[in-house]
Amino acid sequence: MIEQFFSDPRTILRFRSCALGTHIDGFAHWLSEQGYTRLTAKYKVGLVGAFGTWCQRCRLDDKGLSEERLRKFLRYRSRRVRIRSDDSRTLGDFLKYLRERNVIPSPAFKVSCSAVDQILSGYTQYLVQERGLSQSTLDNYGRVVRCLLSEYIGEETIQLDRLRPPDISRFILRRTRQSSVRRVQLEVSALRSFFRFLYQRGETTRNLGNAIPSISNWHAAVVPKYIEPEEVEALLSSCDLGSRIGRRDHAILLLLARLGLRAGEVVHLVLDDIDWQTGELIVRGKSARHGRLPIPHDVGKALANYLYQDRPRCSSRRVFICTKAPHRGIATSATVCDVVRNALKRAGLNPSFKGSHLLRHSLATHLLRKGSTLAEIGEILRHQSPSSTEIYAKVDIVALRALAQAWKGGTP
Repeated sequence: MIEQFFSDPRTILRFRSCALGTHIDGFAHWLSEQGYTRLTAKYKVGLVGAFGTWCQRCRLDDKGLSEERLRKFLRYRSRRVRIRSDDSRTLGDFLKYLRERNVIPSPAFKVSCSAVDQILSGYTQYLVQERGLSQSTLDNYGRVVRCLLSEYIGEETIQLDRLRPPDISRFILRRTRQSSVRRVQLEVSALRSFFRFLYQRGETTRNLGNAIPSISNWHAAVVPKYIEPEEVEALLSSCDLGSRIGRRDHAILLLLARLGLRAGEVVHLVLDDIDWQTGELIVRGKSARHGRLPIPHDVGKALANYLYQDRPRCSSRRVFICTKAPHRGIATSATVCDVVRNALKRAGLNPSFKGSHLLRHSLATHLLRKGSTLAEIGEILRHQSPSSTEIYAKVDIVALRALAQAWKGGTP
């Protein structure tokens, strides 16, 4: 395999005869599968070869490979050549490659001595076993609880009885200055859940969750942010259909604009969700709910072009894949939001809200103006409750004017 990268027989022989030589060819093949270019893969293989040569010189074999040995090699190498910023990551990927194939054991899990970590470990176990919450919820709850405990109690010793309701209120008030209302509401839910857990386990003598104030966010208090249909078309036209990234982003934007998908639904879309025979798309929505939507012609064409021309060959079943190696599904909803923000900038649009939901709101507004009922819009947007769709009644200005009462005071 490494003959694809090196032509000098002496280099090939040196790499294959070093302490890690039996794994060089397999690692090179793995790099090719991950989508790295020939030049990048060649450098990475050469770095692993140099690492193997150093191990042989130090009379070390592959049995004791660890992160500590990688750090020693990089310190040695930095005194002789200029190392790259991603050299540590390359060698880390090599260790990961060997561990996945059981060549070397995975590092032993170190039990943290931090009192905060010990409490969070028990709390996480409670959320998984008794509440059945998802990993993303565990991460969100864990972050805010750690922040509270570290700020008011410290990492070394935990005295939960030191916490008082005013401390929690001050903590939440500070969070309201840093985060959105929705985010603070989530953090309030996390804190109430945490203090309920402590009270049930006998860690505290009272449930401090009852002292946590509610965060006001009245339903339908805000008018949905949207852009006009011609602005949506300008946003779609801003994509460079002559480039791979442009065609991928165009397909993503069409899913948002034509079908009203959420960013997370785009991220988790897999190849099996596209039913080409019936022309339908399976959408994996909130709370593990699945829905089916018809695929409009322009959306289907954009998806087919992306899948046929531009989607990198990889083992992932996700529809949308990172264009740069390693090739894997786009990680988070933030990537989809970045696609929207970049398209708005290219189109010269500057709405007050620039997230992916902008196109979802724009679709609902356009359908309402075209005569669709709120029930029909709720079905397209896959709302579980009719109240979620009622907010769009605010953007139907024509209908609202008919309801307006004449001003009895006369001309001012």
